[in-house]
Amino acid sequence: MQHLLEDITVIDAATYLAGPGASTILADFGANVIKIEPPSGDGYRLLVGNYPISYHWLLTSRNKKSLALDLTKDAGQQLMHELIAKADVFTTNFLKAQMDKYQVGYERLREINPRLVYAHISGYGLEGPEADRRAFDVTGWYARSGIMEFIREPGQNPLPMAPGMGDHCTATALFGCIMTGLYRRAMTGEGSFVSTSLAANGVWANGMALQGVVAGTNIGTYRQAKGWPNPFTDAYPCKDGEYVVLALINIGREYPQLAAALGRESWLQDERFASGGAVMKHRAEFRAAMNEAFSQFTVAEVGERLERAGVTYSHVQPMADVLNDEQLRANGIVVETGDAEEGYELTIGSPINVKEAPKKAPSRAPDLGADSLDVLRELGFAEDYLQGLVANDIVKTAQKAAQ
Repeated sequence: MQHLLEDITVIDAATYLAGPGASTILADFGANVIKIEPPSGDGYRLLVGNYPISYHWLLTSRNKKSLALDLTKDAGQQLMHELIAKADVFTTNFLKAQMDKYQVGYERLREINPRLVYAHISGYGLEGPEADRRAFDVTGWYARSGIMEFIREPGQNPLPMAPGMGDHCTATALFGCIMTGLYRRAMTGEGSFVSTSLAANGVWANGMALQGVVAGTNIGTYRQAKGWPNPFTDAYPCKDGEYVVLALINIGREYPQLAAALGRESWLQDERFASGGAVMKHRAEFRAAMNEAFSQFTVAEVGERLERAGVTYSHVQPMADVLNDEQLRANGIVVETGDAEEGYELTIGSPINVKEAPKKAPSRAPDLGADSLDVLRELGFAEDYLQGLVANDIVKTAQKAAQ
């Protein structure tokens, strides 16, 4: 076996990002991922706007095969059921009405394949009054979890998030759900329904702060009243306009190291700044002093000083620099694809690693319907049956989709 999951067949019927992102990780480990798209193409594929390349599709659909299938027709649903009978995993983010319409609810598919791991992703969970409410990560993961309210300065409007940030976190969780389901199947011989939601992952990501609210410490309210509470974990501008963020956790030990690195040992003799406790009582003055100190150095200069002093920090790295980060390249976080076509020289690696199970090299995301017939032939469907599906527009090939 060349790749860990190469004996696993995945029917990826989820749309946009969080659900398909989970099957991307499965594909990285060699799973045979069949991306189900309507004849017009997945809506995420078409989300291009003014950009010449569907860059988001290139990331999420690598190492997958495209099967363009019309699920609005009975014959399309019948073919889906035949695919399910041969599959190990099914992923979807359909709402209940869509599951009923397309005949892909869990109970129906379990009848067809009792060993199927049915992986569902929702906005707000499967119970309660909002179980069927539509969501994206900006609403379910970011806004609903308290993160959006927290990450802003006092009085500032809530800030937008990076595209797909919550979706990618949720995709990783769904991958974990799927692998748990496959492990259970290996133990019992039975499939299962596994699920997660955008809201669950957003609240989990914000869990430390929310547990503080339970304990009577609402740092969100505090921040809006007084600003960021800890100047030792704040970001500061350097002389060249770049930023450094600090992460001093053991303040008693690290604060003197920070003062020495910045050439500000005198702070330790100033009663306002003599200790971490004193700094917290005079944090506005200390933050101003920190801004002045950092402004004397470029980000490279201050980084060298902090590194030498043993202070935990990071350059607040611009996105374009992330792609050229030597450390990230060395660890397969930013990956060279070897693809000579425009817009896919690099891609972003998934965050799961198994030393003894190497990932597949990333292949370019397929054109709509590019693999329709090959996928079905590999699964053993008769040629005359396939040609009938194409003739009746149940299945579209890349050639027909382009017409």
